[in-house]
Amino acid sequence: MENYTYNSLTLQLEGLRVTKTNKYPMFIFLLLSYVFILFANVGIVVLIWTERSLHQPMYLLFCNLSINDVMGNSLLVPRVLADIHVPPSERLIHYYECVMQAFTAHMFGTNAHTVLMIMAFDRYVAICNPLRYSTIMNHKMVIKLTVSAWGVAFVLVGILLGLTIRLNRCRTMIMNPYCDNPSLFKLSCENVFINNIYGLTFTVALLSSSIGSIILTYYKITAACLNSKSKSLNSKALKTCSTHLCLYMIMLVSGFVPIALHRFPQYAEYRKISAILFNIVPGSLNPVIYGLQSQEIHKCLSNIFHIRKVKPTFDL
Repeated sequence: MENYTYNSLTLQLEGLRVTKTNKYPMFIFLLLSYVFILFANVGIVVLIWTERSLHQPMYLLFCNLSINDVMGNSLLVPRVLADIHVPPSERLIHYYECVMQAFTAHMFGTNAHTVLMIMAFDRYVAICNPLRYSTIMNHKMVIKLTVSAWGVAFVLVGILLGLTIRLNRCRTMIMNPYCDNPSLFKLSCENVFINNIYGLTFTVALLSSSIGSIILTYYKITAACLNSKSKSLNSKALKTCSTHLCLYMIMLVSGFVPIALHRFPQYAEYRKISAILFNIVPGSLNPVIYGLQSQEIHKCLSNIFHIRKVKPTFDL
């Protein structure tokens, strides 16, 4: 039997099939989206860290989401932008760069769930235990929640990619606009049963814990609001929880669309585009939605721009 295993370190990315007509509109759209993601998310993080009034658990935990959006898009969008102007046969990528890209892509998706879960816990404590909020959600708890969110994601994704890089490769074509775990283990001619089982278990466990915790959290928050006669509590819950739930739904829908399109091979190009939008859409909307709903962020921004506007100028 002929042996096809050769473990080439040079892989080829299929990428997006762009024509001369849609090449430049696609490039401009992705470039502007990426610039906006960087500007908005980095701006939010800098604002929260520099303004003492925003040093609250709610905003500090949100910084994790902004950092995750910047990280996920920075190792994806620039590569896609570069490949748009390169013929498909010349879209080459080194195997180790591909593994790093896959690791980042899965860290982005996993972190989105774990971070939104700890943000849901923060909202639960704030609304259901307002008198103990400052005691429970102290700086140590914020650090523990942050480390746990990133640590769990790192371990789960590390095992996922570890099972893949142990395989020998007999193919070189990545059937995707960027590298991910399935496209990597499909390069192998070996038995990938363990990879499929762990990948399925990993996905089911993550989605079950994520969706389950959100449903349980909002059930308890709803019960607390119904039992409370405080209009201020209900108003606070509506504002903060609607924002958080909106972010969660955007992330969830953006993730389910490419998964659903996998079942329709005739829509392969739409699947590729939706896989890219899974990073771009949440990364663009998260800072906008959170910024628009937060009165404290509004105040800080208006104070900054007002000071700059009224700052006196001296003629020499």
